[in-house]
Amino acid sequence: MSAGVAAGAVAAHLNRGARWRPIEFVFWLAIVALIFVIPSRALLINEILLAGLFALSLDLVLGYAGIVSLGQAAFFGAGAYSAGIIANAGLADPLAGLVIASLIAGALGLVTAPLLLRGSDLTRLMVTLGVALLLGELANSNSWATGGADGLSIALKPVLGLFPIDFRGQRNAALYSLTVLFVLFALARRLMQSPFGLSVRALKENRLRSGALGISATTRFIAIYGIAAAYAGASGALVAQTTGLVSLDVFDFHRSADVMLMLIIGGAGYLYGGLIGAAFFIALKDGVSSATPEYWEFWIGLPLVVLVLLGRERIRAAVVNVFMRGASLVGWGGR
Repeated sequence: MSAGVAAGAVAAHLNRGARWRPIEFVFWLAIVALIFVIPSRALLINEILLAGLFALSLDLVLGYAGIVSLGQAAFFGAGAYSAGIIANAGLADPLAGLVIASLIAGALGLVTAPLLLRGSDLTRLMVTLGVALLLGELANSNSWATGGADGLSIALKPVLGLFPIDFRGQRNAALYSLTVLFVLFALARRLMQSPFGLSVRALKENRLRSGALGISATTRFIAIYGIAAAYAGASGALVAQTTGLVSLDVFDFHRSADVMLMLIIGGAGYLYGGLIGAAFFIALKDGVSSATPEYWEFWIGLPLVVLVLLGRERIRAAVVNVFMRGASLVGWGGR
């Protein structure tokens, strides 16, 4: 096979992987339909969407780059507080605040990324967790900017001057979060199919071999970590904007632990895993805590243990098989 034919085959394979499938459009349209069909649950749907974006940020560093992190809450909290401080400083436009908060969180990720380039996975866990704890204490001690233990209360203008996203506009808030999530998801999907994304995945599979091929691990790890931090910051900023409040719990350890569970449930390394895991975890938490307020943590932990014992891959394979059979029945079986 000539070099030109081989290059064409590789390009065709990459283009096929980047092509959106009908089932994906159904997935996103179903979320839009849910927001309009059950507007009384718009607040819960919004929470799921924001948790999904947060899980997506972890998937970029863990699922694709193989960087173990327990400190995504650092960037989530940085985005939330940045959005709150910006709004209270007079820039009450949600979109502008979202972009600036995401950039601040991304810059923080770029600054802290070199700390992860050496050491084992355990070292990375401790370093990322330590960064989150340091930022939490920084927010607590600088009450003149962050409100300290009292937190911040935020008042924002409507999105595009038309759509309020406070508690009076819960459906608007869910649609706003969905739009941001879809745009960022599409960008992440395209990024992971690009040469940069493929090189990051190659580093995860075999760093030594990738280095021999001329792929720089340092620059790519720093870049993907900064991008993931910006995604986490966007999630935090959206939480602050749609709830109107920012408190110190955005830096809590449970934020990083919960998003790790979501990714484990849904599966890492294919982008939709974080969204599916977030929907399962948040819906289960809401339902169980309403039914048994005293023992809800037990009933959430039990299915997670069962999930691990049975094997997430077997369960996911069975679900995918059902969806693929359904897709073939309605004429979507082709690639």
